[in-house]
Amino acid sequence: MTLTNAELYRLKSDARRGLLENDLILQRFFERYGAQLNAEDGKVLTQLLALEDNDLMDLLIGRKDSVPALEKESQETPFKALLQKLRQK
Repeated sequence: MTLTNAELYRLKSDARRGLLENDLILQRFFERYGAQLNAEDGKVLTQLLALEDNDLMDLLIGRKDSVPALEKESQETPFKALLQKLRQK
């Protein structure tokens, strides 16, 4: 089941970051996949958006595949799949 408009709006609002690079990557992601996101994707995005800007950027640009705050989650398939979508150019 896809996310409701309210849930998607909340994620988009939380995605407004302090680093322009993060904003651009997240904006592109929502344009491509926003209408297709499901509850599991929403959960992973919420976890990612709770990170500090620099940790998030490290994940988004592929500098790191995991950060200490999400060590366990980064090994799970939904996390890996969503991160792969976020990294698409």
